[in-house]
Amino acid sequence: MGDLLLVRHGETEWSVSGQHTSFTDLPLTQRGEEQAKSLAPLLAGRTFARILTSPLGRAIRTAELAGLSGAVPDPDLHEWDYGAYEGITTVEIHRTRPDWNLWTDGVPQGPPGHPGESPDEVGARADRVLARIAPDLAEGDVVLVAHAHFLRVLTARHLGLSAAEGRLFQLATGTLSRLSTEHGRPVVAEWNTTGTSATPRQFSSRLL
Repeated sequence: MGDLLLVRHGETEWSVSGQHTSFTDLPLTQRGEEQAKSLAPLLAGRTFARILTSPLGRAIRTAELAGLSGAVPDPDLHEWDYGAYEGITTVEIHRTRPDWNLWTDGVPQGPPGHPGESPDEVGARADRVLARIAPDLAEGDVVLVAHAHFLRVLTARHLGLSAAEGRLFQLATGTLSRLSTEHGRPVVAEWNTTGTSATPRQFSSRLL
């Protein structure tokens, strides 16, 4: 059974400001590009059974800079559709909805084509991804390059938790995380590993 490697894309202007970013396809900042490049040594020299990326440019660019050749865009890896809260920070939302919580309340409808998603709707996409890559994980390691909230939901679902329990897994930009197994059960083996503060030796020797 292979490991599931999760890469969150590098920094963008809105990830710095805290603005919700789903369908707005911002480029990586210079620091974001450096973050992506720094992941390359952690991923180099390995063969992966499958590499998938979000269709958004910031994820595709991160995969390229991290040296992940052959990545295939998958629309189900798109970030949580924030609807009317696209580009809005949580601080701004709390001015009118002080008790609002993305993980329980979802988002209001946005512009045409962006109705917003509930946690369970994002969870359904994550479940589809996990079902598709299950045969690949039986053969080796799989890499997913995507976005913070989506990957947090996917992690929760992979561990058998509800989509809303993705709230437990804070995920930083330009990081590599690893979901593995212990005694046949899914576990979090590594989380928020960065190329600037970690070396490949911090990965399990099986992956080197």
